[in-house]
Amino acid sequence: MKKVMIFYASYGGGHLSAAKAIKNFIDDHYKEVQTEMVDCVKYVNKTLDKLSTSAYKEMAKKAPWAWGKVYYNSQKGLLAKISSSSNKLMAKKLNKLLMEYKPNLIISTHPFASQMCSYLRKNHKLDAKIATIMTDFAPHDQWLVGSDYVDYFFVSNDKMKDSLIDLGIDSFKIFVTGIPLSARFLEEHNHKKILNDFYLSEDKKTILFFGGGEFGLGKNKTVQILRTLLENYSDIQVVAISGKNEKMKSAFQELSNELHAESKIKILEYTNQVPELMSISDLVITKPGGLTITESLASKLPIIIINPLPGQEEENAEFLENAGAAIWIKKDDNPKQIIDTILLNKDKLTQMRKNSEMLSRPYSTRDICKILLED
Repeated sequence: MKKVMIFYASYGGGHLSAAKAIKNFIDDHYKEVQTEMVDCVKYVNKTLDKLSTSAYKEMAKKAPWAWGKVYYNSQKGLLAKISSSSNKLMAKKLNKLLMEYKPNLIISTHPFASQMCSYLRKNHKLDAKIATIMTDFAPHDQWLVGSDYVDYFFVSNDKMKDSLIDLGIDSFKIFVTGIPLSARFLEEHNHKKILNDFYLSEDKKTILFFGGGEFGLGKNKTVQILRTLLENYSDIQVVAISGKNEKMKSAFQELSNELHAESKIKILEYTNQVPELMSISDLVITKPGGLTITESLASKLPIIIINPLPGQEEENAEFLENAGAAIWIKKDDNPKQIIDTILLNKDKLTQMRKNSEMLSRPYSTRDICKILLED
């Protein structure tokens, strides 16, 4: 029986979601393949995992500008060397797990795992194939440490492939498949039932509004944009998701009460029905994490981008805006002017939807698994 080890790390939800999508697809379609999914940082050092993930969350929440500095500086200089050196040390512990499990194939959705495994392979301690799945829309050098010992790179778009080739990666290693996606986004949904379940009208445009999750980034700007929607457009309804952020949920509720907008807004603290809600939506407003953007594109949705984290999310935003699938509301922009260009212009909305569809790769998970396990 072929064995597959899938590594992820808990810095943001996208790495875990991509790993889950891959594992679920293999388990459902390749009965002769055994899979194991492991948080690579947590496995090698639980204290480090707790400290580093907490630091990431706090920095992203309270000092996003500092996260931007960490992100860009980690591509070069001292931080890059420290990262690579620490991963070499951690690789020795990870090797114990790999010697016990003896995988034929290792799939990594986080650069730390790719670095550790490539180090082991370089030093003849590992003979499994290594596949790296990049979970954003622009490359980062940390993904490429030890690239000579990685067999596959899966990327979200053609521009990323070109960038990797320019950085010296052999083209035959690079596959433009898109970021792994839950199979639920491929299902046929009963739109009328979903609208009824959420007490939404069939006669209005539905806007899916993600409020920043647990970070609650740019709260004042987020509430300003929601106010703009509720005050100025009579033919819309908003599904506003506050996630784990209680302050954001309270701000949404206070705004709804102030404007007597109960008939125009549905506030959700958390939902596992994102595929269903995207299927009935005409537009999504969100920060541009790799996972949410992948899901929005697969749902052929125009995107308004708010509150990107400096670093990978700003790079995602630039890519999507340049491709015509999104408009980015920046810090000093007037939200109404930008939203008008979409909601009051049917042709613009239609063209953005077409551009999203052109970028979407809804069969990404299937394609990745087929390349790895069949070709």
